[in-house]
Amino acid sequence: MNYKAKPTNLPPKKNLNWQKLGFDYKKCDYRFQARWKNGQWDDGQICTDEFINLHEGSTAIHYAQQCFEGLKAKTAKDGRILLFRPSLNWERMKTTAKRLMMPAPSKELFFKGLHETVLRNYDLLPPFGHGASLYLRPLLIGVGSNLGIRKAPEYIFRIFASPVGPYYKKGQVIPITLKISDNDRVAPSGIGAYKAGANYIAGLQEQYQIKKNNADDVLFLDPLHHKYLEEAGAANIIVYFKNNTIATPKASTILPSITRKSAMTIASDMLNIKTEVRQIDFYQELPNILELANCGTAAVVSPIGRIIDVDGKHYDFHHQDQSKDSIMIKLGEILNNIQLGIIEDSYDWNYQIYP
Repeated sequence: MNYKAKPTNLPPKKNLNWQKLGFDYKKCDYRFQARWKNGQWDDGQICTDEFINLHEGSTAIHYAQQCFEGLKAKTAKDGRILLFRPSLNWERMKTTAKRLMMPAPSKELFFKGLHETVLRNYDLLPPFGHGASLYLRPLLIGVGSNLGIRKAPEYIFRIFASPVGPYYKKGQVIPITLKISDNDRVAPSGIGAYKAGANYIAGLQEQYQIKKNNADDVLFLDPLHHKYLEEAGAANIIVYFKNNTIATPKASTILPSITRKSAMTIASDMLNIKTEVRQIDFYQELPNILELANCGTAAVVSPIGRIIDVDGKHYDFHHQDQSKDSIMIKLGEILNNIQLGIIEDSYDWNYQIYP
């Protein structure tokens, strides 16, 4: 793939208070869209309309034949524009699309859309040093005239962008609070491991209810026994134990997080911590837990200071005092510094869009 035809004159940056950005939709002028019809994708093009005109029979509306991805474009310290491991986003979308019986965009089309979306919206790509990024949302939906439960006659692949700050208002250093749900996120043999829109709706009601407990996110336990850690409403979970081990939950219902995968590699290679992917019985192993964190593209590595149980009982953890020796904070800092080109990317994870 070669998208090295760069614009000669990038537009000046918009006059925004970059450090005050939240994780909210802010319209960018351009987005990329391609359409699948008659068995093939067109070449795709940049468009300016943030609205998608859908037929009322579209399978995305009735039968949740839709999925999405999330990744960030960041301005490195030396001015480069970098994406973090975007090939894994494409692979995950391809896997999800297959499960939902949709035609996935080719890798070439996926990357073409990323390049054009980022560069055309350069004026809203936050500069280095402001703790913000340009969030990219690739989505794939079934559209067209339809009524019964069947595959859509056509599909739309779109990438839009929005400048964002931290996912949690507290930032990425101040520990967050999670509230354990007494509901299930997904079925044991359902679509929990796929980044489908239907995978998230179960947590929507929970997100509103947790505000009563002053919590930042919901925590789901496994749907069968309600004792094994699964994931949070918006991210995966990683756990640091007293024996200098970091574990992440193992289950067929858990979404494969690119950030979590990378954080586990960093923990093993750079912090000399043993890593495991296994079932974690939260209540049984609670006495041995030092730290936990939400881990994902939006959350990055956000330390968890408190978990509130269904009955209101709460559990506090080692780093709620924001001590500098917090393993989760170190993990987040290293990951962020790799993404920003501050420290060497020895894994070749960053994908350079510009120059």
